[in-house]
Amino acid sequence: MNIASVEDDLAQGRLIHEILVSAGHQCTLFDTGSGLLAALQRKASFDLLLIDWELPDISGIDVVRWVRGNLGYSLPLMFLTSRVLENDLVAGLRAGADDYMLKPVRQGELLARVDALLRRHNTEAHNEGPFRCGAFEIDPATESIALHGRKAELAPKEYELALLLFRNPGKLFSRDVLSSNVWNRDIPATSRTLDTHLSNIRRKLQLRPEHGVRLISSYALGYRLELVSDTSEPS
Repeated sequence: MNIASVEDDLAQGRLIHEILVSAGHQCTLFDTGSGLLAALQRKASFDLLLIDWELPDISGIDVVRWVRGNLGYSLPLMFLTSRVLENDLVAGLRAGADDYMLKPVRQGELLARVDALLRRHNTEAHNEGPFRCGAFEIDPATESIALHGRKAELAPKEYELALLLFRNPGKLFSRDVLSSNVWNRDIPATSRTLDTHLSNIRRKLQLRPEHGVRLISSYALGYRLELVSDTSEPS
């Protein structure tokens, strides 16, 4: 796998490179966030991104927001950070990181987390057919979501928003991440656009516990689709 690592500390960068290469991966090193973003804009292909939070040009969290806003969630991404405060870690996950690892880098933990992320995303990438979440049947090929065989009538953006939530049960999404992924832009906090669409899919899809899911919303933290019970079937 080709893994990109953004790390401005030369010694840390070399250590990460050595660990990954010794495990059979390719590793492309960048010492600035803008360097990685330039490579991604040139359509460089990576299987995983490792992002240091503290970078000399732009914040690692801004790199994450750019990736999620422009490339979506198909590319796994993990923070490597010395920050230990819960608020910082929550902010990183809300921005779109899949995982984080506290420095100093430990070889066993790094490889275990990398393997877990790659395994999870490779499974998702090969599961492009219909899938189930709770009592719902989602078919990306026909852009349809059905409850007990009955297709819901959703507007295009309502479908995109619902699909993102159904593909990531249990994941907390901030308002910024949802708006960037569905509308490709930030939606002002004063706008009711996102709230209206969430209200519509809650009502049209009947996102209730008896159907195996519930939509949890917090204006301050974000939104999460929770599985209430294991009513889903293997896809």
